[in-house]
Amino acid sequence: MNFKHWKHIYYAVVLITLHSCSSPKGDAEIIVKNIDEFNQAVSKSQPGDIIIMANGVWKNTELLFEAKGTAENPITLTVEEKGKVTLEGASNLRIAGDYLVVEGLVFVNGYTPTNEVISFKKDNETLANNSRLTECVIDNFNNPQRDEQDYWIAIYGKNNRIDHNHISGKKNLGVTMIVGLDTEASRENNNQIDHNYFGPRPTFGNNGGETLRIGTSHQALDNSNTLVESNYFDRCNGEHEIISNKSGQNTFKYNTFFECTGTLTMRHGNETLVDGNMFIGNGKPSTGGVRVINEKQTVINNYHIGLTGYRFRGAFVMMNGVPNSPPNRYVQVTDAVVKNNTFINCDNIQLCAGSDAERSAPPSNSVISDNIFYHESKSNLFTVYDDISGITFNNNITGENIETGIQNGFVKSDIKLIKNESGYLIPQSDAIPNKVTISPNIATKENTGVSWYSKADTTISLNSGNTIEVTPGLNTLFDAVKNSKPGDIIELSSGASYYLSKTVNITHPLSFKIDGNQNAIVFFEKMAAFEIQNGGSLSLDGMTFDGATSPDYAGNSVIRTSKNSMINNYKLFINNCNFNNLTVNHSFDVIKVSKNTFADTLSIQNSTFSNITGHVVALDKETDDIGAYNAEYVIMKNNVFKNIQGPALRLYRGGTDESTFGPFLELEHNVFDKVGAGKRNKYNAAISLYGVQEHEVLNNIFVDSKAINIHLVVGEPIVNILNNNVFNSEDLIVTGDQKYTVENIWHLNPNFNNGTYQLPENSPLKGKGTDSLDLGLISIIKQ
Repeated sequence: MNFKHWKHIYYAVVLITLHSCSSPKGDAEIIVKNIDEFNQAVSKSQPGDIIIMANGVWKNTELLFEAKGTAENPITLTVEEKGKVTLEGASNLRIAGDYLVVEGLVFVNGYTPTNEVISFKKDNETLANNSRLTECVIDNFNNPQRDEQDYWIAIYGKNNRIDHNHISGKKNLGVTMIVGLDTEASRENNNQIDHNYFGPRPTFGNNGGETLRIGTSHQALDNSNTLVESNYFDRCNGEHEIISNKSGQNTFKYNTFFECTGTLTMRHGNETLVDGNMFIGNGKPSTGGVRVINEKQTVINNYHIGLTGYRFRGAFVMMNGVPNSPPNRYVQVTDAVVKNNTFINCDNIQLCAGSDAERSAPPSNSVISDNIFYHESKSNLFTVYDDISGITFNNNITGENIETGIQNGFVKSDIKLIKNESGYLIPQSDAIPNKVTISPNIATKENTGVSWYSKADTTISLNSGNTIEVTPGLNTLFDAVKNSKPGDIIELSSGASYYLSKTVNITHPLSFKIDGNQNAIVFFEKMAAFEIQNGGSLSLDGMTFDGATSPDYAGNSVIRTSKNSMINNYKLFINNCNFNNLTVNHSFDVIKVSKNTFADTLSIQNSTFSNITGHVVALDKETDDIGAYNAEYVIMKNNVFKNIQGPALRLYRGGTDESTFGPFLELEHNVFDKVGAGKRNKYNAAISLYGVQEHEVLNNIFVDSKAINIHLVVGEPIVNILNNNVFNSEDLIVTGDQKYTVENIWHLNPNFNNGTYQLPENSPLKGKGTDSLDLGLISIIKQ
């Protein structure tokens, strides 16, 4: 061998050695430490290459992973150590090309600067195909502006797999995951979504809170051919439709829906298969199952337990359609098959739901057969809203107590519930020919998502922290809150006075209580005593708020929410409190909220409100009339409202959108004395309700007050106005075209005992409540 040949070998060895030194994990493994190195590695990548992102925080990083691998040798983007690489700040990822794999990325502490956190396209012309997204995490990666829309994962292209990802905590506007069908290049895509963990999504209070959507109304007649299999949906409560199916020939198998408020909805598209899924409600409000619309839908082998939802969110819902409907409205249900499903302790089966002047086409040529319906306490599970002659019922089995009201197709049987080896309750009876089984492929919390990222609930509850004793004085409450931690309890001295020259900002869950039996008194000099900010929740017990030192400005309040958008829902509990002398200027409210803030629960109990120039509670800032509102559950029980110039409550939900559940109102056992007569009360009512979806107005007394004014808008609201007394007050006003129930409105003088709002023993209002208790107060309120 000549010298020249040896020289070539020598240089080749040197080059290989140098390359090995710069890439210690092998020729195809390239570690990148910043965006420039990443871009260079991607631009030079070849089939079989592995690009490894170094451990650390990648802040404000927008990744474009555009490359072309092969089926045998995909190009992989991964991380040095799973769980130790985070993308934070203004970060996102676009995938474009063929045969690409992305794994191990974690998106936290930020939000996407574009419309998508992870997108399977570079642009409308350059999509990802034959690619995989696996073991990635998106956790609370929310735009701080609540009404700013984005998607977390947007799937385009064909033959892609999205599996074993952890996706949790979306709170701003926008669907969590979409399958986009904008062009032919993404239709009939054969994409697969499996073994993902979809963690809690709180109630959004507006349309646009779905967890998964396949297509849009524009693609109602297009086929997607997407498989959604073995995913775990954990308390996905954003809106009415947990899954919104809006295209054809999609399959949903072996998914678990755990305590989700809403339904798997076949909103548009035909030939959907829903097979072998599990819906676990555990008795939680508004938990639902499957809603059927459109043609040739198949619902088989599903297991439902403990679902309480009503109307569009029932355990099973078959809708009425619009005659000759356009594809994007409500297509009549035809050729549906509903077979071999099990319903245990589910409250509502809804047939021909949504029947009205527009949706007047009932289901046709459809079959409901071989299903099991068992309920240990409720007999009237079925509600039929229209003609069901187009549905054939065969071989359905019910518990002995169930009354369907349907003439044929049901057999009563003595059903027993037996736990199987996995702990699920299985109905057994001699009348059940085939044993109910749960597929071994069913999603669980353990077999979905990633193993290296916790699914533990990190929510910190009120009253869960340490107790901080606060001495009376100037701004001692302010200082205590400033030094507090989430869940702490601020303890005030019984009967003592506290003074605030600063507004107390509530940025995490805090509780205030007294150490004895006499209310502590709070005086405040700013336009609000407390401001609930993003992340905050507030509980008040045993406090008196006096407006004597408040500034002489219009628009004061005792408690207000931040004027900025709040991405986190809050809770507000008021118990055994007094609010007095809010009269220094007009429009002095007790509770005032801002747009883009949302309360899961606002509860006021055992409290008094007197001499107030504004509202007690004003929940009316979502005025775009698109179905949005400011609070989900509003509870007012055993309170006294006296000399209130504005309404004691203004609760507003405008628009005709049917995607949201609330608000829900419980107004029970209160006394309203001289409420609503102020000249600035533009609602001219003591209680003003607009678009509320569930009203329970029970056992109240109104004296010298304006009316309860209710406007019913949409959604077949539940309206129960029962056993109220209206003395020397305006009568109830109800407008709108929805049904409602009013029973027992009396006009009797309550003749309260002197100086109290207690009924005398000879009062005709004693024992007149729906609960057989007295009207008005049911317990003495501490002053």
